[in-house]
Amino acid sequence: MELSNSITDVQPMNFDSKEQESFLHLWRTYDCLKVLEDSLFLQFELSPQQYNVLRLLQMYSPRTMQTMELGRRLISRCPDTSRMLDRLEKRLLVKRSRLPENRRVVEIAITKQGLALLKKMEKAVLEMHRQQLGHLSEKEHNSLIQLLKKARKPHEDSSCDWLES
Repeated sequence: MELSNSITDVQPMNFDSKEQESFLHLWRTYDCLKVLEDSLFLQFELSPQQYNVLRLLQMYSPRTMQTMELGRRLISRCPDTSRMLDRLEKRLLVKRSRLPENRRVVEIAITKQGLALLKKMEKAVLEMHRQQLGHLSEKEHNSLIQLLKKARKPHEDSSCDWLES
């Protein structure tokens, strides 16, 4: 009997550290869950970051939010928030205005069209999350949330107050 040394043979993974193994499992998990997210948001011609913006503005509606505040509350850091807001504004999902007393301050609000889009997406988003993580028990969800918070805590900075909201 001949033993094969081909790459297709199943080999146990060797990691340099437990930290590396954990990180790679986290990365792989994100990749698996993101497939479902990308598929859903593509149907509505939105990126996950754009959806995040609309959800944040929905929470403030009918009030406005300053762009600096929006940037602090985004789940993922977005290097070009202005361009993302341009795209949302072009689709009439958000509107921007400048304060008369300080023209440098930009305020953003979700429009009726933006609220309508979120309403249209609501059931599909809930179903996506059920598909992603619905197989976990409530206790498992709570444990996962606590572990994820603990893992990122030393890396959070004052520019993000997502968890404080």
